Amino acid sequence: MLPKAYDPKGTEDRIYVLWEESGAFMADAQSKKEPFVISMPPPNATGQLHLGHAVMLALEDIFIRFARMQGKEALWLPGTDHAAIATESVVIKKIQKEEKIKDPRAHYGREKLVQKIAEFVEQSRATIRSQVRKMGASCDWSRERYTLDASLNRCVNEVFKKMYEEDPKLIYRGFRVVNWDTALQTTISDDEIEHEEHEAVLYTFEYLSSRQTGGEPLYVATSRPETKLGDVAIAVHPSDERYQHLVGKKFPVRWPGGRTISITVIADSVVDPSFGTGAVGVTPFHSKIDEALWNRHKSIDSTEPIQVITENGKIFHTIEGYGGMTVPECREAFVEGLRKEGRLLKEEKYMQPLSISYRSKKPVEELPKLQWFIDVNKEAIVWRGGKKKMSLKQIMQEVIRSHDISIIPGRFEKTYFQWIDHLQDWCISRQIWWGHRVPAWYCKKCNKIFQATDATARGVSLKHPVPDYVGIPELKKCQNCGEKNDLEQDSDTLDTWFSSGLWTWSTLIDPALAEDTSLSLQDLLKKSPDFQKFLPTSVMETGYDILFFWVARMILMTTYATGQIPFKHVYLHGLVRTRDGKKMSKSDPSTCIDPLEIIPKYGADALRLSMIVGQSPGNDFRLYEEKIAGYRNFINKLWNASRFVLMQCEKAEISPKAIPAEFSTPNSQLSTPDRALLSSLQRLVENVTEGLKAYRLSEVGEQLYSFVWDFFCNGYLELSKGEVDVSVRLKALRTIVHLLHPYCPFVTEELWSQIAPEGAGLLIKEPWPVVEEDRIDLVPEKKFELLINVISAIQSLRMEYGVPSKTKIPAIVHVAESDSFLLAYSQHFLRLANIDHLEVVPKAPAHKHGMVSMFLKGADVHLSLEGVVDLAKVKQNLEVERAQLEKFLSGVRAKLSNEQFMERAKPEVVETEKQKLADGEAKLAKIEERLRALA
Repeated sequence: MLPKAYDPKGTEDRIYVLWEESGAFMADAQSKKEPFVISMPPPNATGQLHLGHAVMLALEDIFIRFARMQGKEALWLPGTDHAAIATESVVIKKIQKEEKIKDPRAHYGREKLVQKIAEFVEQSRATIRSQVRKMGASCDWSRERYTLDASLNRCVNEVFKKMYEEDPKLIYRGFRVVNWDTALQTTISDDEIEHEEHEAVLYTFEYLSSRQTGGEPLYVATSRPETKLGDVAIAVHPSDERYQHLVGKKFPVRWPGGRTISITVIADSVVDPSFGTGAVGVTPFHSKIDEALWNRHKSIDSTEPIQVITENGKIFHTIEGYGGMTVPECREAFVEGLRKEGRLLKEEKYMQPLSISYRSKKPVEELPKLQWFIDVNKEAIVWRGGKKKMSLKQIMQEVIRSHDISIIPGRFEKTYFQWIDHLQDWCISRQIWWGHRVPAWYCKKCNKIFQATDATARGVSLKHPVPDYVGIPELKKCQNCGEKNDLEQDSDTLDTWFSSGLWTWSTLIDPALAEDTSLSLQDLLKKSPDFQKFLPTSVMETGYDILFFWVARMILMTTYATGQIPFKHVYLHGLVRTRDGKKMSKSDPSTCIDPLEIIPKYGADALRLSMIVGQSPGNDFRLYEEKIAGYRNFINKLWNASRFVLMQCEKAEISPKAIPAEFSTPNSQLSTPDRALLSSLQRLVENVTEGLKAYRLSEVGEQLYSFVWDFFCNGYLELSKGEVDVSVRLKALRTIVHLLHPYCPFVTEELWSQIAPEGAGLLIKEPWPVVEEDRIDLVPEKKFELLINVISAIQSLRMEYGVPSKTKIPAIVHVAESDSFLLAYSQHFLRLANIDHLEVVPKAPAHKHGMVSMFLKGADVHLSLEGVVDLAKVKQNLEVERAQLEKFLSGVRAKLSNEQFMERAKPEVVETEKQKLADGEAKLAKIEERLRALA
């Protein structure tokens, strides 16, 4: 017999060990079964399980358990990400704090610091594994991977080499303006930048005097006046008549502080003539837009751009009057100089999007650097036997456009294309030590490593050496001088997303084969059984916020390296928010729910259900402790119902183990409630199966919750008392735990151990239920459903109008068709709804004062409350409540119609107000309905 109460703390770890030891998580690459594969998005190796991870684990575990029970060869491959920038930053801060070392890089050097990071990561990975297990994740631990594993590093090097040696090259080393994180001292990609609105000042000042222009002075407006020290041109729109007489002319410009620059006026359609003065300074070394603009026009002028701001966020010492200043100091001094010279026309405050590093949360500078790039626009690849070569960008567009890969929800396809259509070459090098080191080597005898910062300070032409070898240096020697031991590897590491972009297939490469350097990349792909069996993967589930960080990069890297898509479906979940709609943030602990604190308190099953039910793909959802507690109550309800069924088995002196899996009693020998239960169960099996196939997880969860709580527990078990066939109840319970298993695996596995037939194995290995057509019996199903609904309606009306719980009242039920079924079960009305008299009539009764009603499908329910409650007081209270609610709704509507509020408020704040309006209007409609009944 089951214990009186379910104890998740004493159950979950024990159950997980059972699953793992049974081998249920392990997939077989030699199997002939249809594969179903998920590559787990690898958590950062230094991280701790947070709600974003918990949502991902819950969703993916539902996918994989459902597929496994359907008889597919289910592989869920776990792993962790080395998370280059984030990890190095965490460990350096840890060393600075604990060891009191100001500059750990200088103190330890590259090799020792990397070793310390590796030791820290290994400890953290063990913690992550334990936390993933706590969520019940049924992943194949025998295939666990780490992005710095030797086999994955081999894949990284092979892909880099393949791209570098492509004709034309897809990887190149070039001097370009990149995003520079002055805090972390490294480049970051466009999609690692967040844009935050902040108040800025737009300075308008005289750039060219009237003497120079031969007419009106030329003014320029900018929020970054300090960068004008590095201008090479002034750009205007080709159709802007104010400046056409100046286009093509060259002018000297002397700035406060003594620096003189030479600029040319150029015309380009990229300029917005309505912004500021319609004339903008062009600073090629501090703006990607300006760099591209200058590249289009530099043939008319040989002036070389110069760099004004250093990697440390200070002004170069060669800039007269400002060298060594910080950017804010230079801006203030420069503007003050303009003011003293009478050249400052005006200063205007406005809201401007500021580029912030996703990693360091500090402002990003656009600086020129010698870096490695992937060219996304060169048409160099033949995709799937096509006659015309395509670029990486075109392939990324094609696989979504052709629906080789589908995105769930579909509206994110538009977002995907907005990003891909404007995709620029990807800067893949980072100036850190932790990560995959760029696999390029230079001969120290033949080539001197180029130092870009020295050259940029002088403003000279920029040239850089070509690597002597890209790939595996142990097998090569310098192609020029023949030296083998004098090769020096590039000091940069690769962007984390480079290796993560290979995740879905590099994890499937046989590690033993990867050790054989005589094998080519294609050999590794062909000879690795897991790769041949399990790619493409079935679904990539992740948060919509990294659709571009990671998902797009996996499409780029996998289609290029393997000629296959990485996955068939992309399922995007939303962000977890607080009850008030705020984004949960580690920087604000009061907004966070720690799953590792919640699981011991409520159990993993309750947490999983609370994150899935009510959460639709791509939409943010709210989570709070009371919601989790509500699903803990559901788990307890299921437990108590199971205990009740087992007690009935015991009372009937029948062992649950002795009741076979197959149920053969014909419908004709069953009671109406039993026939209704078995029939409803078939529709539930069908709906749950089709819903899970279509990834409608929330909808399925709601159906399961409603069936168990409302139909099975509150309906069937209550209304079939006295008509006990334990085999029917046990069959239904077995089916229910099968259907619920993907959602709440721990409690269902524990229940299965008590209700399973003799000889049955673990529930995780059980086959998925199928619809039994011969059990579908609509007539008793509809009758029983009506019985449940009528009793529920009476209970709801009593509660709404404040009828005392002990007061018995009469009820009239008008049914469309005359049927004695409701009267046959009248004792349940007396017991469950506290009715002293039930009248079932074929004709609707005349409305009387004090009569309240609820209209159902197939029946109308009427209660006479005259003399039972103070109707006048009920009406008065409702009118007061209506007035208060109308006042509240008026305020919400005013806020939502305020353009200023809608423009400035955060999206989650607007969404919260909209939800308040919807909830309030729904409540107002119910109040109006109740007042009409009392009229």
